[in-house]
Amino acid sequence: MAKSHDLQLFLGLLALISSLAIATDPTQLQDFCVADNTSNIFVNGFVCKDPNLVNENDFLFTGLNQPGNTANQLGSKVTPVFVTQLPGLNTLGISLARIDFAPYGLNPPHTHPRANEILVVIQGTLAVGFVASNNPDNKLFTKVLNEGDVFVFPQGLIHFQLNTGNTNAVAISGLSSQNPGVITIANAVFGSKPPISPYILEKAFQLDQKTVKILQAKFWMNNN
Repeated sequence: MAKSHDLQLFLGLLALISSLAIATDPTQLQDFCVADNTSNIFVNGFVCKDPNLVNENDFLFTGLNQPGNTANQLGSKVTPVFVTQLPGLNTLGISLARIDFAPYGLNPPHTHPRANEILVVIQGTLAVGFVASNNPDNKLFTKVLNEGDVFVFPQGLIHFQLNTGNTNAVAISGLSSQNPGVITIANAVFGSKPPISPYILEKAFQLDQKTVKILQAKFWMNNN
């Protein structure tokens, strides 16, 4: 009987440990933790502002109704509303962004290492897609979205949005992190500082050295 009880206790503890091991960010332990952007203390996230100094403006962002400037080589502009723009998002695990597209503008292949993304088209038509991991075989999932359509991009996977029309397009993205991070693939690979060894890129992309050096010499713009 004692052995049976010990086994049940062991299994219970094992289940608890397993659940903690796979847990994601914990929920906040107080009503709010507005980010204190003036603090010199570095933590995983932001230090809380003194609750007695918090006011309504800490939870407010204005101007998302204003279109972003798409007069660039990509023809797109992302207006983020992350914790750095809206301190009240700290510890809440959410953020959003507005994406403006000129005709045939592109939000180039990129990833969010810390967040899933859900996108809704507000205006225009977008061709969107994401690429799965090496197993299963980097499968491409792609769809043409019209106004009111919604599409999801799983965390960490390479994805993109392209305006397929000859008029402007607008989308709003919701993200499951206060600070989702952005890695634009071309910028990271060919525009890193300091540059990645051309030999590595030659082997990885099966290109000649001249082509690699041309790509590394380009200006890789950031539309964020």
